[in-house]
Order: sequence, then C-alpha cells, then structure tokens
Amino acid sequence: MLEAAFIALVWLFVKHFICDFPLQATPWMYRNKGTYGHVGGLAHSALHGLGTFVILIYWLGLHAWVYALADAVIHYHIDWAKMNTNRYFNLKPDNSEWFWISLGFDQLLHHLTYFGIVAIAFKLI
Repeated sequence: MLEAAFIALVWLFVKHFICDFPLQATPWMYRNKGTYGHVGGLAHSALHGLGTFVILIYWLGLHAWVYALADAVIHYHIDWAKMNTNRYFNLKPDNSEWFWISLGFDQLLHHLTYFGIVAIAFKLI
C-alpha cells in the first residue's frame, strides 16, 4: 500500500506541474483566478480535479471522485487567496521578492494537499 501511495503522489506532482503551468498558459485563466467564481479560475481548478481523478481511479475506482472534488475546491481557494494577497500588497514578479515567496507558499500548500489526499485515500493516517 505504501508503494502505491508513493506512486500516486509522484503522479499527482507531475499532474500539478502540467495543470499549473503548460495548461494554464492562457490569460483568461491565470488573470482571473482572483475573481471569485470567474470561469477562468473554475476551469483551472476543474483541470486539477480531473487530473486527480484520472490518477486515483486506478487505485480507488469511482471513489476517486471524492478526492478529485476535494482537490479542485482546495486548489481553487489556494489560488484565489494567493491572487488576492498579491493584488492587495501589489506583489509582482518585478517589484518584490514577496511575490516569489507567495508563489512558493502557494506551491507548498498545493503539494501538502496531495500529501493529505494520498494519506487519507490510502489510509496511511
């Protein structure tokens, strides 16, 4: 079970990179994640949820939808909070090292989400 959990976690990290970077390369998606309920942020988070479902269905069957939904909802709110924090403090890549700290913290929270999903789904805790 531990080996399967580790493999799932690695795939979730790969999925995260694909969904958070190459598949988010359109302005309507990344510019609007700070507007609550905007289709861009919802679509971005839905891609994450779909990716999580595709990965976890192998081990969990259709029960993977619960974890996919949790990932999408959590991902959405992490991104929304980061975008609004950056906007409030006027943090941009070219004006503050805090922008990069914010980005790193955002990524940390996403990865901790995957650890939590795997720990619960594979009954490690």
